[in-house]
Amino acid sequence: MWNPAVETMPREQLRELQLQRLKETVRRAYEKVPFYREKFKAIGLEPGDIKSLDDLARLPFTFKDDLRNNYPFGLFAAPLKEIVRIHASSGTTGKPTVVGYTREDIATWAEVVARTLGSVNTTPDDVVQVAYGYGLFTGGLGLHYGAEKLGATVIPISGGNTKRQIMLMQDFGTTVLCCTPSYALYIAEVLRESGIPRESLRLRAGLFGAEPWSENMRREIEEKLKIDAIDIYGLSEIIGPGVASECLCKNGLHICEDHFIPEIIDPATGKVLPPGEQGELVFTTITKQGFPVIRYRTRDISRLIDEPCPCGRTHIRMARVTGRTDDMLIIRGVNVFPTQIESVLLSIGQTEPHYLLVVDREKSLDTLEVWVEVSEALFRDEVKGLEELERRIHDEIESVLGISVKVKLVEPKTIQRSEGKAKRVWDKRDLLK
Repeated sequence: MWNPAVETMPREQLRELQLQRLKETVRRAYEKVPFYREKFKAIGLEPGDIKSLDDLARLPFTFKDDLRNNYPFGLFAAPLKEIVRIHASSGTTGKPTVVGYTREDIATWAEVVARTLGSVNTTPDDVVQVAYGYGLFTGGLGLHYGAEKLGATVIPISGGNTKRQIMLMQDFGTTVLCCTPSYALYIAEVLRESGIPRESLRLRAGLFGAEPWSENMRREIEEKLKIDAIDIYGLSEIIGPGVASECLCKNGLHICEDHFIPEIIDPATGKVLPPGEQGELVFTTITKQGFPVIRYRTRDISRLIDEPCPCGRTHIRMARVTGRTDDMLIIRGVNVFPTQIESVLLSIGQTEPHYLLVVDREKSLDTLEVWVEVSEALFRDEVKGLEELERRIHDEIESVLGISVKVKLVEPKTIQRSEGKAKRVWDKRDLLK
């Protein structure tokens, strides 16, 4: 463990710490963030009304739309001169959801990610290869700072250039790999095709997240790379990676409860559900200064596990995320909403309002193909015109999403109609589980 005193803290002591920090966070949000002050006043609640952890359920929810509606800095609880880092995730209409960090927040982030790395016994003797993307995405820098705090040697290679990744693994003696699970499988495939013996690598563990993956995929990664494959969880709205991580028992992800209070709610009613019941995961940050978030609805489906873990950690665990309550897709670590695609198509205006997102997994990497219906007249037009439209749609979507996609123009009536909610996504990855 990275921080045994906190990670094995007795539950009663942990709850006292949570309550103290919750009160401070609610007061800070009320005083510093007009959005929260107005929401509290609307339900007749003041910071002093929070007297126990049970009162958490009295607080209003925060939704992703609240972040969009307060773009860019409306939910910050600190002035920009105190914000030392800004990260952002993709938005549904091109505007990202923005989060800010003070120096204290960065230190907190490094602490919780150090615990994540500690879950696979990472020490200063380890070499950690961070193959998550750097930049506005929180994955790369999050793992980077945590590994440095722990004292490990960091290789900040980011994603892509797989043959170079493998070369550096060999030459630098990488022991811990951090990337998406699909990219880990792709690395294993390139390793095999290159004829490089697995024994030439010192790799022993991997921390994988940022996209959904199954137990079957874990087994495949562990078999091909001969490592312990550990599931990690985080989201930029809460802090980034470091919110929760499996230990080597691989039976649920330990949540850093001294920084984040989890709840499971019924997504339809908002009612809090007891441990063991499946529902929507909700988080409240209780130590963040720049961007505190109260009862953030993640849309991720999970359940809380309060049985003791053999590893000795006392923090509650969350089960692997099994789905979402909205239509968001996660493609190679990037959040993708059908409405983003729809917005692009409507702005171009040369297609029918019928489209389908086809998600697949080729050579262990997620792919996204956009099928778009064109009018009868346009479909019969010269090939050059269709190619130009296809290229334009491709470029516009790639500009909005930040990932490469395929575009396929299809003839009228090709995409199935529905009398109810339109089916916009065909996720063929389900067939591979």
